[in-house]
Amino acid sequence: MPEILLHYIWEHCLWAGFPQQTTDGKPIEILSVGTHNRDAGPDYSNARIRIGGNEWVGNIEIHIHAADWYHHKHHLDPAYDNVILHVVRDADKQVFNSRGEAIPQCALVYPDNRDYLTGLLADAMRMDSAESRIGCARQLLDDPLLLTEGWRRLLLRKRLECKRASIQRLLEITHGSWEHAFYISLARNFGFHTNSVPFEELAIATPLSCLRKHRDNLFQLTAILLGQSGLPIHDESLAREYDFLRAKFSLTPIDGSLWKLGRIRPQNSPERRMRQFANLLYRSEFLFSRIIELTDIDALAELFAQDGMGKASVDILLINTVIPYKYAYKPEPLAFELMEQIAAEDNTIVRQWRMLGQQVRNAADTQALLHLYQNYCQHHDCVNCEVGYRIFFAKGLAAL
Repeated sequence: MPEILLHYIWEHCLWAGFPQQTTDGKPIEILSVGTHNRDAGPDYSNARIRIGGNEWVGNIEIHIHAADWYHHKHHLDPAYDNVILHVVRDADKQVFNSRGEAIPQCALVYPDNRDYLTGLLADAMRMDSAESRIGCARQLLDDPLLLTEGWRRLLLRKRLECKRASIQRLLEITHGSWEHAFYISLARNFGFHTNSVPFEELAIATPLSCLRKHRDNLFQLTAILLGQSGLPIHDESLAREYDFLRAKFSLTPIDGSLWKLGRIRPQNSPERRMRQFANLLYRSEFLFSRIIELTDIDALAELFAQDGMGKASVDILLINTVIPYKYAYKPEPLAFELMEQIAAEDNTIVRQWRMLGQQVRNAADTQALLHLYQNYCQHHDCVNCEVGYRIFFAKGLAAL
């Protein structure tokens, strides 16, 4: 049973008329299924349920097997601490959040008729087709192995080669300085998608050379980055220090209106991220040289681990900056091995592949699947995709 079907059953209240209860026997009343979340994080937000007479408002996460909670590393991610109900088909394991608190689970009860569910699946796929551009979705549902391990491996290599090309262009801008190019790329990825562009602009407008002259002073590093952001500095001492350093280095701040400030969790605020970035520069001189020397994934992660920086955020930096730079500097199998040691990413595109029955075991898988979606599926370039070729080839044989 694909996960997309369980989503469809939940969202369209096809469980109505069937008594629902937690795995420990408490009655559940579902007051609102919530809003489907298309980004990273739990599947449904702002849901309302009543468990044993107590009303709860929060997030819903849906899996076929309860054990998938651990396969997807949700027990390590604080973003899932507000899950009020884990909806599953098979409650094969009790689950806990990152604080060690048990999450209530419900093995959803619904009409379990094969013909009925087959019809629902067709409806679910039609509903999803407006946002999904995976043209071979039906064929993959029938035969997930159409997407082979060999094709995944090649897709990961293609993705790393694309990132290598981008790094080479940045090296031209920085006159061949790997440290400077890495600093700009790292800053961009400290924006974590929402604020990647202004963070990159901040790094370009703030030469690494001026930061290095004050790298042993965290207060001054923080003042420079906050001031260069163009956002208001609420600490007067930091504001005064920035005015002095701005005049010293003839700095020009970027346009503060570039930053996206709405609907951002406090731990992801631009000021918080800039303080973390300043702390990273303060703790680690010649950061690029350090990441080239290290070959152990835990040692690499330790470079970026600090208060307020969760494991998922560190993983994003490793996936999008550290490993691509190691590969660009010296293409070798180590980059693939490191990707295989990082937890799978969780986003809308990856979820679509999961719904189609694809195994998503680690970051090597997610990076390959992201490349497949963005460079083949979105452009309907099926003829150059191994999956498309295999489907077309099978059709050709059937027509003979």
